[in-house]
Amino acid sequence: MSEERKIILRIINDAAQAYKDIIPEDRWKNPYMSINELNEEIKACIRFFGWKEDEMMVGVMGIQAIKDTTLIRHSYVLPAYQRRGIGGKLLAYLLQKAESPDILVGTWAAAIWAIQFYEKYGFKRVSTQEKDKLLGIYWNIPERQIETSIVLKYTKNQNQWSQRILSSDLAKIVEL
Repeated sequence: MSEERKIILRIINDAAQAYKDIIPEDRWKNPYMSINELNEEIKACIRFFGWKEDEMMVGVMGIQAIKDTTLIRHSYVLPAYQRRGIGGKLLAYLLQKAESPDILVGTWAAAIWAIQFYEKYGFKRVSTQEKDKLLGIYWNIPERQIETSIVLKYTKNQNQWSQRILSSDLAKIVEL
C-alpha cells in the first residue's frame, strides 16, 4: 500500500469515529474504510486532495466527476484539527475545481454536524424523493444506506457563498 493511501485511510478512519453510535449500528464497521474500499473508490475516479498542517496531512476530501454532475466524497479532518476552517478551505478548493454546475454530497442523516457544515457553505438539502433518485444514479451504496442518508446540492452561480482561496492556502493543498 502506498504511503498516500495509508495517510488517506488514517485520516478517514480516525475522523469517522465520530459516526460510532450515531449512524445505524448495522452500517458501522471498524475500520470505517478498508484498503480494498479505498482502492475501489480510486478506481471509480475519485481524486483525493489533502490539507497539510505542520508538515502533516490532517484532512482529506475527494471529488468525483460522474455523468453530468460532481460529487464531493469522503470529507474528513483529524479530530485535533477540526473547527479550524480546514474542511471549508478544502471544500472551496474542490468547488472551484468542479466542472459541472451541480455539486452533490451525500452524508448520514444522523450526522447533524456534517449536514450543518455543508449548509454553512451553501449546500441545500434535497427532498427525500430526489435523494433516493440521486443516490441511485450517482452512488453505488446498499439500500439500507440510502434509507439512512441525505443528499445536499450546491449549484454554482446560484448559491451566494464563495470563499477565496489564498495562495498561502494553496500551498497546503496536495493532490494525493
